[in-house]
Amino acid sequence: MLKNYYICAPKFGTDTIESMDAILKHVRETYSKTLESPKFKAGDTITVEYLIREGEKTRPQRFQGVVLQRVGSGATETFTIRKISGGIGVERIFSMSNPNLTSITVNKHGLVRRARIFYLRNLTGKKARIKEAR
Repeated sequence: MLKNYYICAPKFGTDTIESMDAILKHVRETYSKTLESPKFKAGDTITVEYLIREGEKTRPQRFQGVVLQRVGSGATETFTIRKISGGIGVERIFSMSNPNLTSITVNKHGLVRRARIFYLRNLTGKKARIKEAR
């Protein structure tokens, strides 16, 4: 009569996994600098100023729009901004740890009930407006 035999992979201790996580966390905190930014969330209208390098020259550029989402935490945090330029929707994803970001300013706080407002992509005209929080 045959018994059930289980073939197991060699077990690695949880202490090695935890130590690897600690090393990665230390490296992220040490070498990636995040921008001190004001509090903003989805639905807010913000202006992001960042540096553009063209050859040897650098120049500042601004991108103003509505925040669609914020994702991640710490060094991997990103946020998506959407604006309408020439009747065409333009979205851009920024990383909080990007060294080219110089400033983030909040223009308006919006009233939305979602953390990700992708439904804004399908709306046009007055329907695409977001109520302002007072």
